[in-house]
Amino acid sequence: MLISYPKLSLSFCSFCAVDFEVERKTPADPAMDFSPCHFRCPISMELMKEPVTISTGVTYERKNIEKWFFTYKKKTCPATMQSIENFGIIPNHTLKRLIVSWQSNEDSKSSCSSPSSSQSQPCHSAKHDEIQALLSTIVSSPFKVNSIKKLRSIIEIDDEMKDDFIQSNGVEVLVQILDQTIMESSDFVTFRACEEALCVLQQLPISEEGKTFELLSKQESTRSMAIMLQRGSAEARLHTVTIFRKMAKTEYDWSFIVQDQGIDFFKSLLELVSDEICSKASSCALEVLIEILRASKKNRLRAIEAGAVCVLIELLQDSNRSKCERMLHLIKLLCECAEGRQALVEHGMGIVAITKKMLHVSNAATKIGVKIIWLVCNFHPTERVLEEMLMYGSVKKLLALLHMDGRSSTKDKVLKIFKMHGNSWKRYPCFPYDLKDYLGFVNDSS
Repeated sequence: MLISYPKLSLSFCSFCAVDFEVERKTPADPAMDFSPCHFRCPISMELMKEPVTISTGVTYERKNIEKWFFTYKKKTCPATMQSIENFGIIPNHTLKRLIVSWQSNEDSKSSCSSPSSSQSQPCHSAKHDEIQALLSTIVSSPFKVNSIKKLRSIIEIDDEMKDDFIQSNGVEVLVQILDQTIMESSDFVTFRACEEALCVLQQLPISEEGKTFELLSKQESTRSMAIMLQRGSAEARLHTVTIFRKMAKTEYDWSFIVQDQGIDFFKSLLELVSDEICSKASSCALEVLIEILRASKKNRLRAIEAGAVCVLIELLQDSNRSKCERMLHLIKLLCECAEGRQALVEHGMGIVAITKKMLHVSNAATKIGVKIIWLVCNFHPTERVLEEMLMYGSVKKLLALLHMDGRSSTKDKVLKIFKMHGNSWKRYPCFPYDLKDYLGFVNDSS
């Protein structure tokens, strides 16, 4: 059904032509004639100096929309002609910063084009103007996805454009889209825009002193990213965990997101760790988990509650060297809690999985494996656990470590293990006879 508004459009045009005639007589800056359309007030079509947004979501110059509402007593949106009941106006600070940034760039280009610098290279590339225009469109239009995709294609191949994007307040624009996800998570259009925004943000450098970190580490932003980690597409989840990995390399405090999202946050990370298709997502999730678990015992307890010990044990068997070392590191952190040790020994393959990686993967894996066994032997030495260690080869591998030359913290832990439980193992019929004498020697020397 086609709808036309001939009378309403005429009223609006008349208002623009007559009521703003005085302003338009003032000579304008020639550069303003080429300003992006979304930087212009829909009423006067001039560059906005004090942009404000009304209830319909359209942005106007403050003095123009106030005159429309309060001087001429209009009760419609000038651009859409929708009826309005709420006449409140909200300053659009983001758009104002974009306009100021664009004006600064225009001034720079003007100085570069002066005779004294006619031989020099252009101060800004055409890509800068395109970034400014795209950011303006993203702020002003409800249809943001295509513009964000174009932004992505511009900055992903050029570090200079990344810096330009940050300086143009681009991070702030995209973070505002993330924040909308909390309030409008059921809105598919907003959700897709958020996914695309994460794709751009994950390409940016994140340092503790930088503006990107400051904006992304705010509670609203981290909550939005946690939601995306749970509900987003595979690509969006990869981008989100990539951002979290960069944040993990800073001194970011994870306590808010852990408390806010609870075990669902850990379940999302563990799902990514289990991802056999996207190894990058799995690797990033492991690094994020290590930093979170290092931070506090409370975080470890939440991860244990989410089933982290079981997941890691089951993935350990088929993991490559790099992942194996990081998974063992996580299990060691979890086993520093009584609940983690309990989960390990109650898992049918817990002792077996750790034992198989000792003296098989790397020195680092062996060192961590011994630490896990030592924690279990020291704090959870039940008869069943000691029997499993003997049956599944843990004791044999620990004895092999004693034959290594030199002294180390790992070897010291092995000696302590045998000092605590060596006599118990010697009583088992399956204990190798030739090792009994050696074990007696170890106990005597220790």
